[in-house]
Amino acid sequence: MAGEEQSPTLVRSTTPGWSQWRGPRRDGVCDETGLLSSWPAEGPKRLWTVSGIGGGYSSPIVVNDTLYVTGDDGDDLVIRAFSLDGSPRWRSRNGAAWQRSYPGARSSCTYDDGKLYHMNAHGRVACLDAAGGTELWAVNMLDRFEGKNITWGISESPLVDGDRVFVTPAGTKGLMAALDKRTGATVWASPPLDGEDPSYASPILIAVGPRRLLLNSGSRHAFAVDAESGDLCWTMRHLDPQNTIATTPILSDGRVVFTNSSRNFGGIYGVRLADVPGDRVWSVELKASQGGMVCVDGRVCGVSSLGAVKGWVAIDAATGRPTGVGESLPGSLIHADGRYYFLTERGTMLLQELTNESLRTVGSFPFVEGKKDVWAHPVICDGKLYLRYHDALSCYDVRS
Repeated sequence: MAGEEQSPTLVRSTTPGWSQWRGPRRDGVCDETGLLSSWPAEGPKRLWTVSGIGGGYSSPIVVNDTLYVTGDDGDDLVIRAFSLDGSPRWRSRNGAAWQRSYPGARSSCTYDDGKLYHMNAHGRVACLDAAGGTELWAVNMLDRFEGKNITWGISESPLVDGDRVFVTPAGTKGLMAALDKRTGATVWASPPLDGEDPSYASPILIAVGPRRLLLNSGSRHAFAVDAESGDLCWTMRHLDPQNTIATTPILSDGRVVFTNSSRNFGGIYGVRLADVPGDRVWSVELKASQGGMVCVDGRVCGVSSLGAVKGWVAIDAATGRPTGVGESLPGSLIHADGRYYFLTERGTMLLQELTNESLRTVGSFPFVEGKKDVWAHPVICDGKLYLRYHDALSCYDVRS
């Protein structure tokens, strides 16, 4: 990697649609255009709602003519498939439900080459036939790599690339691991980090010149792992020493941005990745929680509940300079066609535009009312907006 600087790029899934957590590149950005520039007073047209999908906070994925979503149903974690009109197709089990603090399903499925890959809150990784839901193999990553579960349950959505499934057990026998996607056999396990536990984040995959790097974070560190060999390229201590929530990393302008936070503190920092090892080039005290952040046009955007700026914040990805652009409750966001789709944790769905100085709301409607835990991230695919609150999933037309 020495020599001329090379610009990192996100590796995009080859599967069409919204095939994994946070979309094709895992960055919360949808490439579709022609979406409504504003909404009527009552919001976009709701096409259907299905109930009985089970409790949980996971988002659906959409591939071709099928939607897949997970939910906890009694003692079981259940994966369900629906046609795009909301009609049920099949259901299958992936181990036990999460019945401890904040019960419900956590992770989204990942689709690849006719298969679904999913990890339940206990670390059970399963591969299913996407056409009918038959389980083809399953392993428990915490058992295999001697990792520990965490307070609110494993929440990682597996990443699939080529013939491998990548997971982050953060155990004594491997910080990250690559599994053969056909059999579940271990391909490699990266060296462990002493005292590291899993976080609630999911990895991203980037290309830096000829290499592919997996980027994720655990309880104490952010890190990069070589996707081919499993070599640990670099580690970096989190800004927040009491880290409890670290979100999925994002990439912008040759920098990877990591977030971590605890009850009374939060940090966001940028790591330059022109070479390996990376180096931290800026940091700012802001608290972004499970709603995550997205980066568009060199600005990292999301909601901070503590620190230098409270409410909606736009961070210059090159310098780390934060700018407050509006008041807001915490929530989850994605970006599509020049606008932010922002679902507050109280259940209000907002369509917003960001200028250089402020945020403007151009549409809103009450998705659910009187709630405090609306944490499933929105999904957009083929002009449809999908919103989930625990047992129910709704579909809206945001194109016509």
